[in-house]
Amino acid sequence: MRDLGVGFGYLLKGQRWVGRHGKQYGFGLLPGLIALVLYAAALVALALWGEDFVAWATPFADDWSSPWPGLFRGFLTAVLFALGLLLAVLTFTAVTLLIGQPFYESLSEKVDADVSPDGTAPESGLPFWRELWISARDSLRVLVRAGLWGLLLFALGFLPLAGQTVVPVVGFFVTGFFLTEELAAVALQRRGVDLRARLTLLRSRKTLVWGFGTPLGLAFLVPFVAVFLMPGAVAGATLLARDLLGEETAQEDPDQDPDQDPDRDRDRRITS
Repeated sequence: MRDLGVGFGYLLKGQRWVGRHGKQYGFGLLPGLIALVLYAAALVALALWGEDFVAWATPFADDWSSPWPGLFRGFLTAVLFALGLLLAVLTFTAVTLLIGQPFYESLSEKVDADVSPDGTAPESGLPFWRELWISARDSLRVLVRAGLWGLLLFALGFLPLAGQTVVPVVGFFVTGFFLTEELAAVALQRRGVDLRARLTLLRSRKTLVWGFGTPLGLAFLVPFVAVFLMPGAVAGATLLARDLLGEETAQEDPDQDPDQDPDRDRDRRITS
């Protein structure tokens, strides 16, 4: 159970790191803002035309006696919108990371260099287009897994009692796991850890992963919060990835100037 607290601690440390490095935080906000606009447009369209889509998809209900067609289609419209919200939560991180690949790669590298005892950060050595392709391919594979879990939990949600108590809790833990995988992938992919190895690594310390990802998933349910937490989430996931791989991390210097340029600090450590 100790790992639950450690995972949550990495989430807080990541937010504190971007808070101390305002320039990195500002750049890290841009992908989230772009993704937010896209998702907001999609959800608004679903709210406006979801009822029409359900009516088109259920012509067999036209001959039912009143009020059953309206009740049935109203229920399906609500289910459709709820499923859209669930998919938005599950996919927001992957889409934002894909949009912000160069932003978050740079942020993650700076976190690595800042906390590494020798002031260096691992590099993949791959061209940008290759990194983008790997990220997109792996994100799609993760989304398929997350989508299957989402459909299973959605179906189990109709079970009496358990569907309203146990299933939502399990859903938050599942969401937290996949959120953590997507965020930690930024640092782990740069180290050459492929998707299969990443999943194995994360499963080896599930409580650490849940401690990081589950509170983040809950926070992401609040409108606009995901945008502002994403830079810190990437920073925290980088610290978590270092822990999973057993990499040494330098202790944070409480006397260090928060506005100090991390690149200048790294260069001073290398030349000393």
